[in-house]
Amino acid sequence: MKIGFIGVGAMARAIIKGLLASEAVSAEDVSIHSAHKGRYSKFAQDNSVVACESNIQVVQQSDVVVLAVTPDQAELVLQEIRDELTTKTLISIVGGMSINRLEELAGYNLPILRALPNINVEIMAGMTALAANDQLIETSRKQLGELFQSLGEISWQPETSFGIFSALAGSSPAYVDFFIDSLSRVGVKYGLTKDAATKIAAQAVQGSAKMVLQSSQTPFELIDQVSSPGGSTVAGLLAMEEAGFMTAVVKGIDATVKKDSQVD
Repeated sequence: MKIGFIGVGAMARAIIKGLLASEAVSAEDVSIHSAHKGRYSKFAQDNSVVACESNIQVVQQSDVVVLAVTPDQAELVLQEIRDELTTKTLISIVGGMSINRLEELAGYNLPILRALPNINVEIMAGMTALAANDQLIETSRKQLGELFQSLGEISWQPETSFGIFSALAGSSPAYVDFFIDSLSRVGVKYGLTKDAATKIAAQAVQGSAKMVLQSSQTPFELIDQVSSPGGSTVAGLLAMEEAGFMTAVVKGIDATVKKDSQVD
């Protein structure tokens, strides 16, 4: 499978690096182009992928074209490449652009997959929401699903769920990083180095996430396992909740969803 990327921003770079690291594709089968030649040509050189001179060349050299530009650029790019897309499959990671709108701009007979990955795809630990139009046949749907599964986990979702998915999976890495950094700063407060405290906190978060995924118990049941009656963990949990920990999380997700809906 030859894959072309139009737009080589942070998310596109993360996807490409993840695909190469997972060996789901080979570097010579990845073509890229963006508006900033200095950036994409260096990225192509550093990762041994093919730098193209135009968006049209990317499409011509690819079986699958990944649209990875900003929403304000997407319409012009699709108008430019529309005639070249007729025998291709389009994957869009453009935020807020529905499959229906993509069909209007790129063609109603075009197989389209809309993907919403998070940045962790770079290390093959991502979470990606997927939705497809009726033109994407089952074999292609399966093949592309496996492609994104090489980057982590996938979840087929109706587009109506993409907003909350974006908040829970797309924005949450920043929130989790914020939590880890907060833990590490407390470690510094009590005498640890920042590097040591960050490693301790990050490993604890990683292990807890793995436990949630592998256990048949709910997160609250797992909390009970480390909360001895009258113990320090319970004291810490009560203090966090008194400060509004859960309310802060809910408000943060609410704000993310609200902002995404305004952009859409």
